[in-house]
Amino acid sequence: MLRRQAVPPLLAGASALVLAGVLLTGPGAASAATSWTLASPTSAGPTAVVGLGDNGSLSLTVTKGGATAVNSSPLGISTSSTDYSSGLTFGTRADTTVTESYTTVTGKQRSRSNTFKQTTLSFTKGGGSVNLVVRVSDDGVAYRWVFPGGGTITVTGESSAWNLPASSPAWVSDEQADDQGKWRETTASAAPGGSLSYPALFDVNGTFVQIAESDLSGRYSGSHLTHSGGTGRYDVDLETSPVSAAGPLSTPWRTAAIGSLATVTQSRLVDDLAPPSKIADTSWIKPGNVAWSWLPDGVDSVAQQEQYIDFASRNGWSAILVDAGFQDSWIPTLVAYGKARNVGIIVWYDSSALQSQAQRDTILNKVKGWGAVGVKIDYVFEDSQNTMKWYDAILQQTANLHLMVNFHGAQTPRGMQRTWPHVMSAEAVFGAEQKQNKAVFDTILPFTRNSIASMDFTPVTFSMTNRDTTDGHELGMSVAFESGWQHYGDNPGSYDAHYDAMRILNRTPTAWDQTILLGGRPAKEAWFARRQGDHWTVGGISAIAAKTFSTPLSFLGSGQWFTEITTDGAGKLVRTTKQVTSADTLSVPIATRGGFGAVFCKYTAGMTGCPRL
Repeated sequence: MLRRQAVPPLLAGASALVLAGVLLTGPGAASAATSWTLASPTSAGPTAVVGLGDNGSLSLTVTKGGATAVNSSPLGISTSSTDYSSGLTFGTRADTTVTESYTTVTGKQRSRSNTFKQTTLSFTKGGGSVNLVVRVSDDGVAYRWVFPGGGTITVTGESSAWNLPASSPAWVSDEQADDQGKWRETTASAAPGGSLSYPALFDVNGTFVQIAESDLSGRYSGSHLTHSGGTGRYDVDLETSPVSAAGPLSTPWRTAAIGSLATVTQSRLVDDLAPPSKIADTSWIKPGNVAWSWLPDGVDSVAQQEQYIDFASRNGWSAILVDAGFQDSWIPTLVAYGKARNVGIIVWYDSSALQSQAQRDTILNKVKGWGAVGVKIDYVFEDSQNTMKWYDAILQQTANLHLMVNFHGAQTPRGMQRTWPHVMSAEAVFGAEQKQNKAVFDTILPFTRNSIASMDFTPVTFSMTNRDTTDGHELGMSVAFESGWQHYGDNPGSYDAHYDAMRILNRTPTAWDQTILLGGRPAKEAWFARRQGDHWTVGGISAIAAKTFSTPLSFLGSGQWFTEITTDGAGKLVRTTKQVTSADTLSVPIATRGGFGAVFCKYTAGMTGCPRL
């Protein structure tokens, strides 16, 4: 169910009017205004202030709890006819409240509701007009440009930026064509110069600011951040420009989740700002655990893939991914073999084979005819306007065919999974296929890349040798990392040799009703509790020295609970079980660069383990 109060892009001809919760002030009433303040729905959130300078240029400042979170930052945009970075004349202000409720198929919280305070400020310059729309929620601030006129609008560039205090700790990733995102710890001023990917995370004196964008489509280009080095300024630059679209035109949202580390990590701001689902019936969309042979064994035969199907079947996993190297003649055989064992088949394709409508018709209809459940599409590269138009086409076609999708060699999704819920995951990360898992890097990801969209890291690779992580850490990735399809990256023999880990993996869902950050800090630790129904999964990963992790179990409901806990022991993983209540505290010994996974279920007499979901 969706409830939305939307403010019109531009309502003119009134000096003071209240209509459907919208307050309008005309030029005569507010021409002297040089700043406009927009507070969050409650006192818990941030406050945004838009300023108009003497030269007619706009700026944005954000405070939280009375302290500055984002320094005064320029706002501007240019079209082929008008440069709106200065010389603006204020017209009207319109205020409203936007409230929505919606559900998703994947993600850290599937049932969602949000409330935004929204202000629309209209400006003119010469014969042109533009609106700046600002939204503030309890967990962040966002803005977008709206061109209310008709005809073709050509945007030549944006001249906006985010200014952070120079000394703020920061976690950023260089932008690359295939976005193999590799976040690292630095400061706002010491971050490298050049193009950086979304999201970028900053710690401003204990208030965290996570910068991203939302609501991308072929009407516009994606963007990235550009840092010149030596300052805390991060410019918003389009992937490609100019971009052209028929008016009226709304740009994507520029977003900043703001609050405590828990607030920012648990935030759904990027999804909340994305368009509603374009798929009415989502009953065919099935998240789940997926077996994947490519990393440990490659793809070499039908018999090999049937072994992975057998493994998935006996462990209750939903599918296998048949990656690069398969032959068309295999797939009908594998689909039939998997169907008899309740295991779906996902097949890999290079996006270069899916560029034209004719190519997509041929390949996607063939995949559907085989009976496969989805596709992995690789090597998508940048988010130019042309690429976004390609996404529009292929997402609509795969939705029509009831084929789920995973994107690799692609940019981080930014709201895509709300609008197109059959998108199960995307790569955009320096994942396990690089065969060098490192604990520090792993512990940055839940707070950056994975906090705004599902992440296909392909975790839990016990047989990998070039890693500094323990087996408990590898297991803990299954809790710390969220992905609608969780492609586990090891082989059946390795998993079978880790029985206690498999008990956790087979009882860990991949889509959640609730996510709670229990503790941690990027590059140090990441501990989570995630709930589906009345089943909880708790765990996480560490990059620091051995310790005991402790957390109150107050998030559990009433009554007795049974828990299974698997963590590092003396040279191997060890499993313990116990009965607990919400009044108890969970304490788990964590090895250096270790981790753990635990499941909690309602206790019944004689129980020795939690059931599979």
